[in-house]
Amino acid sequence: MLLQQALAQGQFALTAEVTPPRGGNAGRTLAAASALRGRVHAVNVTDGSRAVMRMSSLAVCRLLLDAGLEPVWQMTCRDRNRIALQADLLGAHALGIRNLLCLTGDPVRAGDQPTARAVNEFESVRLLQLVRQLNEGRDPVQGDLVDGPTELFAGAAADPQSPSWSGLRSRLQRKHAAGARFVQTQMVMEVEALKRFVGELAAPLELPVLAGVFLLKSARNAAFINRVVPGACIPQALIDRLAAAEDPAAEGVRIAAEQVQSYGGIAQGVHLMAIKAEHRIPEILDMAGVSPLAAASALT
Repeated sequence: MLLQQALAQGQFALTAEVTPPRGGNAGRTLAAASALRGRVHAVNVTDGSRAVMRMSSLAVCRLLLDAGLEPVWQMTCRDRNRIALQADLLGAHALGIRNLLCLTGDPVRAGDQPTARAVNEFESVRLLQLVRQLNEGRDPVQGDLVDGPTELFAGAAADPQSPSWSGLRSRLQRKHAAGARFVQTQMVMEVEALKRFVGELAAPLELPVLAGVFLLKSARNAAFINRVVPGACIPQALIDRLAAAEDPAAEGVRIAAEQVQSYGGIAQGVHLMAIKAEHRIPEILDMAGVSPLAAASALT
């Protein structure tokens, strides 16, 4: 449990994200995750992100464990009713998965099968409550879990740049009360927004925050993200910087490294997102002055 230990000890915690394959062969996903070995405490596995069909995130998490990598299972409520959520949580625990990020899930209309039927019986707060219930050995129907409690380390997501500050405060307080033990944020592009989020909302709740750092590949990529990713708000100044760069991909790495350095003095860690470019995450960390975990797990 490297992630839980790092957070408990006040270390600079590092997580990164991989996407399950769109097919039956997980080779490319496992290769992307293997590139992160020794550089992050745990690897997040997305669960139907943007409502697009992918391999089961739970299955990929087990494959990561088999490869000696610690996973964070991103679990969404969109596609499961409460019985399915309960079953998958118990199954994840039996498979050795402990880290869990509880999410509501992107709406079906955002994906490539917009006529699919969403479930959404629960949302992230009720999922957190369910996890706490199982951890306490309480059966969701009645009595105690006859075959023992779970030991799941549950986290929540948040958007420090949310346009509704009061809504963000209320939602974070509810997630904390429901049992969230840490927060991974969506991509953060404004240092002041992160400072305010940590200082005014997360710190009073003693919730460790891993600030979201997203690798931008080009100005066109940034504009696309602003257009299709819910909650994304990449400043025009960064888009212009990418557009003016001789090598936009390298400039994106520099921007991400600058963010890791900036956020290191504010949050307890960072969550790195580099879709289809996970191999560049070690480069980002090196440029930011973050040592490999074998030598140190804090900013140098």
